[in-house]
Amino acid sequence: MGIIGGGPAGLLLSRLLALRGIDSVVLENRSREYVEQRIRAGILEQHSVDTLVGAGVGDRLRREGLEHRGIHLQWPGTRHALDFQQLCGRTVWVYGQTEVVKDLVAAQLDGGPPLLFEVSDVMPEDVDGERPRIRFTDADDTPQVLECDVIAGTDGFHGVSRPVVQGGTPGRVWERTYPYAWLGILADAPPATDELIYAWHPEGFALYSMRSPSVSRLYLQVDPSERIEDWSDQRIWDALDTRFAFGGWSVNRGPVTDRSILPMRSFVSTPMRRGRLFLAGDAAHIVPPTGAKGLNLAIADVTRLAAAFARLLQDRQTDLVDAYSDAALARVWRCTHFSWWMTSMLHRSGDAFDAQLQLSQLRRVCASEAAARELAENYTGLPVD
Repeated sequence: MGIIGGGPAGLLLSRLLALRGIDSVVLENRSREYVEQRIRAGILEQHSVDTLVGAGVGDRLRREGLEHRGIHLQWPGTRHALDFQQLCGRTVWVYGQTEVVKDLVAAQLDGGPPLLFEVSDVMPEDVDGERPRIRFTDADDTPQVLECDVIAGTDGFHGVSRPVVQGGTPGRVWERTYPYAWLGILADAPPATDELIYAWHPEGFALYSMRSPSVSRLYLQVDPSERIEDWSDQRIWDALDTRFAFGGWSVNRGPVTDRSILPMRSFVSTPMRRGRLFLAGDAAHIVPPTGAKGLNLAIADVTRLAAAFARLLQDRQTDLVDAYSDAALARVWRCTHFSWWMTSMLHRSGDAFDAQLQLSQLRRVCASEAAARELAENYTGLPVD
């Protein structure tokens, strides 16, 4: 089978299929160096951790990842701890997507299925029949044709797979663009907190995360029109100090090694299948990062897809591939709602009435075990059936 896209979704799908004895070829238009250095998500749900460990690529995750029992919710004068382990019996892990990709690439190149970098002109064809193919040009500028039983489009929002699916089926795109963005930095500074801090503040949301015991990952809500060049290190640290201010506690500062501005949006493309072309990950859906769902949704997609492909190719049964799109979308919409809810609760809109509603919701979550458990169950990830 052919897999278009060598990000975490495509690589993990190839790995899961190989463990089932199914051959695949992964096509990636970027270089290995580029793929392994993309800064992306860093929170793994319990299901994602279990899947990576079960696929034999979790050793470094277990050794270097940071297990977290919960988060802190903060607003001026209050910082409240939510204990996920106590609330729902699950935890999350901090382990950057870049590290997940490095682990998967290393496993793929160590005797795994073919992984071709720097391909171009990729195009799936004849996806409505039983023998689809992928045309592409390899890194040596040689045209190639890959004959497939099925094709997985894991090539992200800007990839070629989704337009092919949308072009041949009655589908719909659902989208919401939020009126704010995140300015994110990586800093060589030990985290000053044991758990992530989600902070509501009149000047805007802030998130205190980490990548290791010596590297902090921090975010500020900014206007989407902001330019990263206008944010000096001093301005960034001062804004973080203001939004995280709490009882003498302070942010640890250090050299900023990466900075970017990330737009906030929700996007869902339906259906996630056309014939023998199946979408997974960002090719089909994008969520705002507030709920830590993007990478975890991709892992849930390919976990479901690997089982469906095995059922089709080995048992010659179509029930799981026929159910894939609806089943995957049910989880996508649940996670989209949770991401919207977290985003709406924590980001300043500029409206004083909205601010009072947000504070009321934060107090409710922190005072009610039922409300706290709902957040914990969604944040740590629902099971994949």
